[in-house]
Amino acid sequence: MKVVSAGVTVSMRILPNNTFRAAALSLAVCASLALSAEVPTEGSKAPGFTLQSQEGKTVNLNDFKGQWVVLYFYPKDMTQGCTIEAHNFQRDQDQYNAKHAAIVGVSADSVDSHVQFCTKENLTFKLLADPGKEMIGSYGSLAANGAVAARNTFLIDPQGVIRKVYTAVKPNPHSEEVLAALAELQKK
Repeated sequence: MKVVSAGVTVSMRILPNNTFRAAALSLAVCASLALSAEVPTEGSKAPGFTLQSQEGKTVNLNDFKGQWVVLYFYPKDMTQGCTIEAHNFQRDQDQYNAKHAAIVGVSADSVDSHVQFCTKENLTFKLLADPGKEMIGSYGSLAANGAVAARNTFLIDPQGVIRKVYTAVKPNPHSEEVLAALAELQKK
């Protein structure tokens, strides 16, 4: 059996007793492919969004007009890699503030999960909840399993243009990489 969605062909061998399972799997593959757009490129306009933060407030990309935005996607609150990445952004918060850059994290976790994560880890920057994965998909940042966000980051300039894209980020050195790129871009 072949399934084609978003230009991707998935082939499966179906055994008689597994017809239902194969159909469900093919639908899941197609749904996850449909949810995830291509990763936006450097120089393109950042896709807009409106989501709830851990503070229960509605946050929109336009709220950050006139400042840089470090928009980072991560898989799951309170997991090892995501906690390391968040701690490093928090550690460097003063440097981002000095560069007029807001840090905004996004995952498919709920607002309640974000509240717990921020409280436990003393995080002060915004975490946005995207349980429907619409924003995650619009930034091409849905993980291959379709259940969580991929670890991608977008550095957006004050005019809403993506200036730097990071995919498959490694949590430990990432904040330092973003700060260096931000400093370089602000020289131009």
